[in-house]
Amino acid sequence: MTAVEGARESSASHWVRCEGCEGLLYAKRFIRMLKVCPECARHGRLTAPERLDQLLDPGSAVPIRGGPTVHDPLEFVDSRPYPDRLRDARADTGLSDAAVSVSGLIEGHPVVAVAMDFRFLGGSLGCAVGAMIAQAAATSLARRVPLLVVTASGGARMQEGVLSLMQMAKTAQAFAALDEAGILTVSLITDPTYGGVAASFASLADVIFAEPGARMGFAGPRVIEQTIGERLPEGFQTAEFLLRHGMVDDVVPRAGLRSALARVLSIGDRSPADPAPGSPSAVVEGVVEGAGEAIFRTADQLTERAAWDTVRLARHPERPTTPDYIRHVVDDFQELHGDRLAEDCPAIVGGTGLVAGIPVMLIGHHKGGPDLTERRRRRFGMATPAGYRKAARLMRMAAKLGLPVVTLIDTPGANPGPDAERAGQAVAIAENLRLMARLPVPIVAVLTGEGGSGGALALAVADRVLVSANGMYSVISPEGCAAILWKAPEAATTAAAALRVQAGDLLRLGIVDGVVPEPPDGAHRDSAGAAVLLESALKATLQELMPWDPQRLIAERRDRFHRFGTEEAESVGPEERSRP
Repeated sequence: MTAVEGARESSASHWVRCEGCEGLLYAKRFIRMLKVCPECARHGRLTAPERLDQLLDPGSAVPIRGGPTVHDPLEFVDSRPYPDRLRDARADTGLSDAAVSVSGLIEGHPVVAVAMDFRFLGGSLGCAVGAMIAQAAATSLARRVPLLVVTASGGARMQEGVLSLMQMAKTAQAFAALDEAGILTVSLITDPTYGGVAASFASLADVIFAEPGARMGFAGPRVIEQTIGERLPEGFQTAEFLLRHGMVDDVVPRAGLRSALARVLSIGDRSPADPAPGSPSAVVEGVVEGAGEAIFRTADQLTERAAWDTVRLARHPERPTTPDYIRHVVDDFQELHGDRLAEDCPAIVGGTGLVAGIPVMLIGHHKGGPDLTERRRRRFGMATPAGYRKAARLMRMAAKLGLPVVTLIDTPGANPGPDAERAGQAVAIAENLRLMARLPVPIVAVLTGEGGSGGALALAVADRVLVSANGMYSVISPEGCAAILWKAPEAATTAAAALRVQAGDLLRLGIVDGVVPEPPDGAHRDSAGAAVLLESALKATLQELMPWDPQRLIAERRDRFHRFGTEEAESVGPEERSRP
């Protein structure tokens, strides 16, 4: 048997030694565990055939061949002629080059897949690999099925010179064509992924998963250390490092890859008009029918409270968070991380899933719940610029795939720290406002708790804006308003009433289109009940908007916000605004 990188055969041939922990592993067990060490969880390298066997449904793979390419275009010779290296690589691997492409199924979902093989000249990107990626993308485009690339490469193939460099542009163009056609693309980063592969198709996918410990970067660590004359920190360029810095969507152990990929691939499989099998929507309708209307449209349907009582309820630390609602409302949720620039902001949660059987992109603030340590880690729901850029990235992905966007808003406001200012807080919010104004898919925003200033508005330029019965929306916190205008922080209760932050006031002002009912004692008393009511409101609103074409969505969204502060707004009530 041939051992993968990360393990060496012992003299007994029935055992391999893990290069992570140096432990001896029984070879057959090691293979059964997909070549993941049971002691230290080091992920050994898989060959391209092994990778496709692991990911694809048995018997579903059908080969795809790349187009003809040049052979030894430079007549390159280093210590050996390039044709000799090619011949040996082909004999050792049984492959024609460093990538294998097939069409197949992952848990029943159609996909075109390309897997790279590091054994073949370090998985280098040459003309044949570029042609293989381009042909796979063309097949994906023709069949309108997602494209998956599994990367393993040291970079561009030096023996093919500048022609190798051109494969970066060729593969980027292939991905651009899939973007224009609205075809989902997915990258799976395995160890190692460097150079021209990292700087082209590996980083261009809509969704990027990475295996634990996989390294990815443009320059390798040895080159970087030689250039800067410093030692790099432990874990630099690993999958976990990339996740923290917003470069990948998730780090997924090998055993969980099939299910994670299937969740993402499933989004494009269903018609939004058709509920998913086993959808709870029928149950939801029954519950709401007995409890009242899905959405309140007039203020007289609401329980009257003092404004400050509403503020306290909206801020209650046990109020359901976005993940709480996701657990109850969203099926097959796959969280996606990172802004692809700097970090993964923990105050914004987003990903794909099904709401009442409808595929959506859901994005929301996360305050952290009742635990103070978690609230601090989540920055109390105050997003950094990276959080709003992550939201923007996911909204652009939704637009590409034709997914409605649902936002759940619960934040005191944008992050007020100096780091956020240095990273362009105002620019990030402004960019979201412009993006949402022109997004060609339905957008439903729900103020589930506290809607604070521009930090809330950055997720609320929507076709329909709803507020939970005990939610609030304000240009500034009551405390801030009191300190500035009353010159007395204790006047916050007076400021809350003056700012008209409550659901009934927001309805009368036309800021919201409806109110989502809550359980009698508040959402924090019954998270599951609050989720049922939210799901019913989302389903009704999405079904109203989904038949609209993009031109109507954009035009009516523009008109909605244009009316605010004009005399025209006074004559348009919530019932008329919500009319199909």
